Amino acid sequence: MTLEEVHGQEAVVESAERMHSAGKALHELLISAQRQECLTVGVYESAKVMNVDPDNVTFCILAADEIDEGDIALQIHFTLIQAFCCENDINIVRLNDTEKLAEILGSTDESGEPKDLHCILITNPSEDAWKDPALEKLGLFCEESRNVNDWVPTITLPE
Repeated sequence: MTLEEVHGQEAVVESAERMHSAGKALHELLISAQRQECLTVGVYESAKVMNVDPDNVTFCILAADEIDEGDIALQIHFTLIQAFCCENDINIVRLNDTEKLAEILGSTDESGEPKDLHCILITNPSEDAWKDPALEKLGLFCEESRNVNDWVPTITLPE
């Protein structure tokens, strides 16, 4: 085995650990943000919040399953949201499992209607900056991803 092969294997293990850590941090952040009531759920609801108060948005999650990948309208919304987040220095990640997201956040709202879990914003609950260790970990993860030209990294939630 050559030195390059050894370093390549180490990079794969490190990348998997980094991805698992980011998934765990995202899970913690979603639970904490829901408890603090600083989640905005839904593509249209998120667009409204970003239009009115983009400085209050601290993190964005775009979620889609395989069947959603063929939804052209949803992909256009994602492209616009990604551009807005990049323009306003909002960290953003993609998630490929809306079922796990529904397990964490619930699949219906108070009126019993299904939630649109395709876009989720984490906002500051007050004027003071919200300090959450999971948010800080994800911010670092996003920054590291941008350093290797992965502008919207994909995260997998833990089992």
